[in-house]
Amino acid sequence: MPPTTEKSIVAQRYRRYRPIIDFISMRARFSLSEIKQHFSDENPALITRSVNELIEQGWLIQEADSADDFFWNSSRGSFSATRWLDEKLFGSQIKTTPRDERPRERLLRQGAEQLRTSELLAILIRSGRPGESAVMAGQKIATQFQNRMEDLATAGRGELKSISAAVADAAYCQIMAGIELGRRISALTEQTVIRRISSTTAAIDFCQKHFARLATDARQEEFHIITLDTKNQIIDTHQITIGTLDASLVHPREVFRAAIKDAAASIILVHNHPSGDPTPSPQDHAVTRRLETAGQTLGIEVLDHIVLGKSNAVSIRDT
Repeated sequence: MPPTTEKSIVAQRYRRYRPIIDFISMRARFSLSEIKQHFSDENPALITRSVNELIEQGWLIQEADSADDFFWNSSRGSFSATRWLDEKLFGSQIKTTPRDERPRERLLRQGAEQLRTSELLAILIRSGRPGESAVMAGQKIATQFQNRMEDLATAGRGELKSISAAVADAAYCQIMAGIELGRRISALTEQTVIRRISSTTAAIDFCQKHFARLATDARQEEFHIITLDTKNQIIDTHQITIGTLDASLVHPREVFRAAIKDAAASIILVHNHPSGDPTPSPQDHAVTRRLETAGQTLGIEVLDHIVLGKSNAVSIRDT
């Protein structure tokens, strides 16, 4: 009798798992005892383990009032038994997954906007680890952050690696680079759309969109300015300082050097409060008054000073 090869072992496992997963996937709701009874010749532990994996990956949800009953998570998308088994048994080498179901092929054929978040993450992760493919890693991370996707931008290396071992340093860097690139493109798009600031509301709206990173990610206070022409159209934005906002640190020379370079007629001051509370402090008012005075001397008006919090923003003009 020929020796048992790794390939034949995987094939045997595939044959054992396949009917169970197919049976489960054809039912909107089911009980664990029902599955075990139907597959009475199979090891009950294998069935329990399969269901637990589907729960951990966000495919199945346990009934609130029953430890034995489960249903499919409709928000997770369409479940493919073939793809799930390939990812489980082949890890990062998903050789038997149909090509039209693979994230990269789907992106090339249908466009990135058609991919689920887990698939976009899988493309960024690129390669998995033995027993866990990039697709599985993407699914785990998407499930973990599904109701708080904005927090993914500030997740640390250790946090993501604790969710999936496939997220090593290279994968972590690729995810963070993808997020930052998307954010910068979004900021440029918003700046293109909002070209004129004609009111306090418009100023706050632009700042919340263009400087979204300050509200969500920044660990320190950052001071920026927006330069505008004689029609209050945006010319550019400039970072002036990073650190605790202080009238002695935000020197008019640095602020108005950028404004003069842009030939600006006016500017809007912007900074964030890492605490999340945008209520202006006495120092914020002091900085504003100092720069207003300097601007009057130079003939460059300070139109407003917007303070960004975690979920809202405040105009110092209105306080």
